[in-house]
Amino acid sequence: MYKHIIRPILFRFSAEKAHNMTFLGLKILQKIPFALIITKAILGRHKKELETEVFGIKFPSPVGLAAGLDKDAQVYDALNCLGFSFVEIGTVTPKAQIGNPAPRLFRLIADRAIINRMGFNNLGVEQMVQRLKKRRTNVIIGGNIGKNKVTPNQDAVSDYLKSFEALYPYVDYFAVNVSSPNTPNLRALQEKEPLTALLSALMTANKAKEKAKPILLKIAPDLTHEQIDDIIEIVENTGIAGVIATNTTISRELIFNASEEKVEKMGAGGLSGMPLTEKSTEVIRYIHERSGGRFPIIGVGGIMSAEDAVEKLEAGASLVQLYTGFIYEGPSLIRRIDSAVLAYRRSKQI
Repeated sequence: MYKHIIRPILFRFSAEKAHNMTFLGLKILQKIPFALIITKAILGRHKKELETEVFGIKFPSPVGLAAGLDKDAQVYDALNCLGFSFVEIGTVTPKAQIGNPAPRLFRLIADRAIINRMGFNNLGVEQMVQRLKKRRTNVIIGGNIGKNKVTPNQDAVSDYLKSFEALYPYVDYFAVNVSSPNTPNLRALQEKEPLTALLSALMTANKAKEKAKPILLKIAPDLTHEQIDDIIEIVENTGIAGVIATNTTISRELIFNASEEKVEKMGAGGLSGMPLTEKSTEVIRYIHERSGGRFPIIGVGGIMSAEDAVEKLEAGASLVQLYTGFIYEGPSLIRRIDSAVLAYRRSKQI
């Protein structure tokens, strides 16, 4: 129904307007009595064999939603009932910010891709906390945290710590976003010295809690092998739980169907979807092999089919996340991935 009825209607509108319309529908779903229960019974149940324990958390299935869709923790309950076993909210910053000027979200339909330069638009961490207090399902929540645009990099640690402290009681794990291409100079925080300082500060705050929560680092797909080697070393030295690979790419080399003129008109931003599929998987494989599988990886980037998800698991991912694939394929993609993962696991047992 989604691909033949809902998507054609949504794609008649601009990408950001379609996003807002979808969220309105999900908000309405959350307000209708018993609607979430019925939806979860139809779409959101998982077979016991899909249960996956990673960094001390039992996930009902390995399929989650990547950050960037539910930026303000508005519809995570509805998304759980559509089939996601975990939802990563954010990226959130300490203070509210409007993000970059519109238009800032674009479809490349022939390439099954999206370009976005949203710029961490969100209502701020305190608004997010108020919504998380109203959680109605047992969905696992990841809190994706970043810095405000006006905060200079030398003060970035303070921003991340503010969001960490505010969200700590309400999320199950944290994702540290230093890899978005849409906040000026943010990616410079992936360099060895500032990244070590940031993750060390977060781990110090984490260890001071009665129970530490998993902290993961979300990295860009555009890093060199040398930079990834540094990140592997930092992950192990700081003791964070793992890596999310990958964020969007700034490259345009893998766009084959849209004209160069059209792409240039859309301007700067992160590219996601099918052009990122292979690149993201290569990063996952490299990290897994170089680290010897000593820490878990959440695989995200260009998962447009069940086969794409299994390839990321084969490359070394423990869990996978959807974003653009969900936009193009709808909730049925979650169920197809669940079935493919079951078949994959059973084949490994033979």
